Amino acid sequence: MRTHNLLIELFVEELPPKALQKLGDAFSTVLFEQLKAQGLASAESIVTPFASPRRLAAHITQVLPQAADRAVQQKLMPVAVGLDASGNPTPALLKKLQAIGAGPEAVAQLKRAPDGKAEALFYDSVAQGASLAQGLQKALDEAIAKLPIPKVMSYQLESDCELPGWSSVKFVRPAHSLVALHGSAVVPVKALGLTAGNSTQGHRFEAKVSPVVFQDADHYADTLAQDGAVIANYTQRSRDMIRQLRAKAQQCQAMLEVERDLHGLNEAELETALLLNPLVQEVTALVERPNVLVCEFEKQFLDVPQECLILTMKANQKYFPLLDPSGKLTHQFLVVSNISPDDASAVIGGNERVVRPRLADAKFFFDQDRKKSLASRVAGLGKVVYHNKLGTQGERTDRVRAIAQGIASLLLSAQAQTASQAASKPTRLSLDPALFASQVDTATQLAKTDLLTDMVGEFPELQGIMGGYYARHDGLGDDVAYAIEDHYKPRFAGDALPRNAVGLVVALADKLETLVGMFGIGNLPTGDKDPFALRRHALGLVRMLSDPRLPLSLQDVMAQAVPAFGKLITDPSQALMAFIYERLSGSLREQGYSAQEVEAVLALHPQRLSDVSHRLTAVRAFAALPEAAALAAANKRIGNILKKAPEVDAHVSELLLQEPAEQALYAVMQRIAPLAQTQFEASDYTASLKTLAALREPVDAFFDGVMVNAEQTDLRLNRQGLLKSLHLAMNRVADLSCLAS
Repeated sequence: MRTHNLLIELFVEELPPKALQKLGDAFSTVLFEQLKAQGLASAESIVTPFASPRRLAAHITQVLPQAADRAVQQKLMPVAVGLDASGNPTPALLKKLQAIGAGPEAVAQLKRAPDGKAEALFYDSVAQGASLAQGLQKALDEAIAKLPIPKVMSYQLESDCELPGWSSVKFVRPAHSLVALHGSAVVPVKALGLTAGNSTQGHRFEAKVSPVVFQDADHYADTLAQDGAVIANYTQRSRDMIRQLRAKAQQCQAMLEVERDLHGLNEAELETALLLNPLVQEVTALVERPNVLVCEFEKQFLDVPQECLILTMKANQKYFPLLDPSGKLTHQFLVVSNISPDDASAVIGGNERVVRPRLADAKFFFDQDRKKSLASRVAGLGKVVYHNKLGTQGERTDRVRAIAQGIASLLLSAQAQTASQAASKPTRLSLDPALFASQVDTATQLAKTDLLTDMVGEFPELQGIMGGYYARHDGLGDDVAYAIEDHYKPRFAGDALPRNAVGLVVALADKLETLVGMFGIGNLPTGDKDPFALRRHALGLVRMLSDPRLPLSLQDVMAQAVPAFGKLITDPSQALMAFIYERLSGSLREQGYSAQEVEAVLALHPQRLSDVSHRLTAVRAFAALPEAAALAAANKRIGNILKKAPEVDAHVSELLLQEPAEQALYAVMQRIAPLAQTQFEASDYTASLKTLAALREPVDAFFDGVMVNAEQTDLRLNRQGLLKSLHLAMNRVADLSCLAS
């Protein structure tokens, strides 16, 4: 049977731009899967989605006009129910056959087959394949029903307005026409009160003809582009817009702001990154045929922090700011217009007039905010509720200050210890104790005060950033300003960490306060709901404690946070620690470490998270050794033995070592264990584990020739003590038993 290509288009009013691509993909995917399920399309068929501001469409190749007939086997009932003792059909069986359209003569055709513990009767028949009209109707209904629409709207059908009563349709936006073409033939399907045809509407202002009529399914995109002035393919439209944006930016000797963090990518990677940019995606969903124009604003607005101007242009106006080669904002910006007039001056002038009040507002907020210092706003935090169980932002700030002071003390102690251990070597820390403590306290006291400014009130996304600008204006210096600006970092996966030690301490204290407070009142994330972003805070904490600039243990840091809450909370340290390690485990697996490697290292709950990557490297190197599998299996065996003797300590009496194998193992341990311990203490974890690989032969010989659970108590305890010493020596870097298969 000859196939033809199929085209379905639903023409509607403007769709939600942020959901357009998802709607287009879902519409075409469900249509395709439903047609395949009914045998009308095959695995070789290719589906192409289309999505523009006013249409969802799909083109599917190799679609049959009629699906092939197929064999169907139906289970009827157990044999004991369907046939009597003589093998004759029971009334129940005859009634069932009648219900499926078969007569008594079909009894002879029934098959018996096992069904669990009993036999059942099965009826084989041939089901006629669905026609395209039937199958497409079902697929279309399913595709519309399964569209990921968070909220539908109800509207009255146009044809119902003349009727005495009226009916309404529920859909994301009012629909106006439906196209269904199989080759050049219209498929008679209906949806949302519409009957399929072969025509649609093009661009609101620039279509050459109205309506746009399609010759066949394969000329959809070309006809719509030529006659309707619409680029229906979402990705093609986005690529065309990106090409124009980059060309205009080059003409202006500038760079697109959306390209700022994409240095080092080749052309293909750059295009992919831009296609995924939220602003690019949203603007693609707002225009049917992009036309990029260059606009500008008065240079006086460049005195306002560029983050404010960039945000207002992108968030409110959907404009594309331009940066000069040094990364500074220019007074030019790009607009993506949905029309392409011969004289674009009116469009350019209109957009310039629209953006001017926005930028003037930003300048006004900036000027007004600087009339009050951040310090003068501290008292106002006491009037802002943070959480009904945890008090105000003022009370929260006091807790963060206390936590930060504790972390700063730990950091200064670590600096002093490092300096005393290696006085002649440069250390990772070089902090003036008095100045550092003062800067940390000032930064934590002022970190949240920009929440009370007009600028952050208008643009909440600028919290922290504006605090940094206002701190410099108040003469607080770059260290404090950077700390205030950075204390929300890392805001997302891949975000930069705070730039200096003050910022790291403040950011760590801020996240710890949130985590401990929320866990302490039982406000935990559930499923996909995490309103206080606790997962993100935990990952941020993990990343900062993994930074070598913070040589602190997780346990010590946690101990600084819990007391700051007094009696407000129940100590959540145990649950929170497990939550943090869970996030760390997921993060490490995403970085490419195996589940076994991660489990082996985290089983020991290492407190210095900056050591974790080194331990993982060591475990991977150890696992590649020929001795690894045997030692891991032996380690697991030792662990199981010691679980039954938890009271045993790691004490060995040489006088009680009777068997040659245990004497040999003890002798090797006396030589190997101290060296491995020294390497471990020097953080040379790879060398430490490789040193332990020499234990393989004596360990194997021990288990082959020595009875651990001897009848004599002193011998049994001594051998268990030997195994305990071995177990401790082997599991300093990681729990090697986790590597056993």
